[in-house]
Order: sequence, then C-alpha cells, then structure tokens
Amino acid sequence: MIIVAALLEDIVAHAREEYDAECCGLLAYASLEPDGRGEARAVHRATNIFASRKRFEIDGKEVLTTIDEFEGEGWELGAIYHSHTHTAPYPSQTDINFAANWPGLEWVIVGLAGEEPEIRCYLIDAGEVQEVALQVR
Repeated sequence: MIIVAALLEDIVAHAREEYDAECCGLLAYASLEPDGRGEARAVHRATNIFASRKRFEIDGKEVLTTIDEFEGEGWELGAIYHSHTHTAPYPSQTDINFAANWPGLEWVIVGLAGEEPEIRCYLIDAGEVQEVALQVR
C-alpha cells in the first residue's frame, strides 16, 4: 500500500480521537501499481456502529454511499482501516472472520497500545493473514 503522510496522519488522528472505541474508516485507491500495491487517495472516517473497544462495523448504507463517492472521483474502495486501542496492530480472529466479507481489500490497523501508534497493513484471504508493505510518501 502506498499512502501520503497526510492521509496516514488523518487515520492516526482518528484513532486517537476515538480512543474509547475502535475507530474505523475506508480508503480510496486511485489505481493499482504494477506490483499490485494500491495507492491511497482519500480517507473516509466512518462511524463504528458498535462503539466498542473490541470490534467495529460500518453501517452498510454508509459503505455504499462512500463507495459511490469514491467511484465518482474515479477511485475504488481499496482498504478498510480500524484501530486496536489496547493491543498490537495484528488482525484479531474477529477481524479475520469479518475480512471474509471483503475479499481483495487491504486492512490497515492502528495499534495504540504503546507510547507511539504503530500502523500495519494486511491482506486477509480465506483466513490467511499476509502483511503488506506500507510505503509512506
């Protein structure tokens, strides 16, 4: 995944602002690079309908509206992000199960357990977790 620093900073700020619950949102990708990596162009901060520290979900209407907005710009939904307020940024079993509904998307997780946020990106396919390089421009 390729992302400019300002977008990544927005995701981290969202995680900090929503510290009492997992934050979540959607990332628009402009296109895929020749090596298959996505290039993030926009962040949509979403509402976690569970307002929980242990799980997140975005309302389906919000997802569809956001995808329409992304497509109107010539972008596509490329990643879903969320935070882990008290654990490392590695997909939980709940995350892995939820990812089955979104094949091909990348998953960005912001871990807030340490003094500084830790951000990682993954591809989750058929229950298998593979870390994806996160390149900040």
